Amino acid sequence: MSTVDSVLLIAFGGPEKPEDIRPFLQIVTAGRPIPPERIEEVAHHYELIGGRSPLNELTFKQAKGLRRALKREGLSVPVYVGMRNWHPFLHETLAAMREVGLRRAFAIILSAFQTEASWQRYMVDVVIAFRKVGAGVPEVRYAPPWFDHPRFIEAVAERVRAALGHVPPERRAETRLIFTAHSVPTAMADASPYVEQFWAASHAVAGRLDLRRWSVAYQSRSGAPGDPWLEPDIADMLRDVAKVGARDVLVAPIGFVCDHVEVLYDLDVEARRLATALGIRLHRAGAANDHPAFIEMLADLVRGGLGA
Repeated sequence: MSTVDSVLLIAFGGPEKPEDIRPFLQIVTAGRPIPPERIEEVAHHYELIGGRSPLNELTFKQAKGLRRALKREGLSVPVYVGMRNWHPFLHETLAAMREVGLRRAFAIILSAFQTEASWQRYMVDVVIAFRKVGAGVPEVRYAPPWFDHPRFIEAVAERVRAALGHVPPERRAETRLIFTAHSVPTAMADASPYVEQFWAASHAVAGRLDLRRWSVAYQSRSGAPGDPWLEPDIADMLRDVAKVGARDVLVAPIGFVCDHVEVLYDLDVEARRLATALGIRLHRAGAANDHPAFIEMLADLVRGGLGA
């Protein structure tokens, strides 16, 4: 592929207002045997966090920050956003890019760890979008995995450091740090580097902060209860640390690039409720979001893709 002429950030997508919630969930769950009552339960989760997800807004902030970072270096490359499950859908964005004559896009999948659900499905959706748009659709070249990029590690470490600042100084040394990522079926994980990348990134962040009391846990599992998924679940981890006397826990959702329902409900509401019942103070680090170091990481990836 010759020199790229544009950048495409690819994200999951999320509802932007209350009336979007159920149509969005219908798209996300299409083709999966999920009971209607479970969809209503998740819809209620969105209602409890304000009737929307900040994911789209944050992704566009990331795009804006990336444009600025590139412009500072004299690189006037247009940056677009395409979503898997909500507007602007990938096919809408690719059609818009075609209309202004763009032909070669450098795509960054905004998911830190690789598995079929977090990377391959995005690539499949790009192919489906190609078919919808038709002739003249821009070619797409993908950025390499970035889970261990120093700027990503820096962004997460600074989010953790900021959250630790809210723990009283006399309790910080005993605070348990737990990194979380989305649970996936074990068969899917076994066929991917997901777990290794999660551990490697977590280890790098902890090392950067010189923290030795840390562990990893999984969250937000779905699917049939009898199917094996990655463990330990964050709830089980909280129960375990409570048994050994932990009183402060800092959760760092390193597997999530943006604060959205898995962070704002599953951690801030559900996990915090359990922690309170266990006598634990739960502190939560922000996701990378539009942290300057994360934006610089995106710019590094684009610089590597230009002219490649």
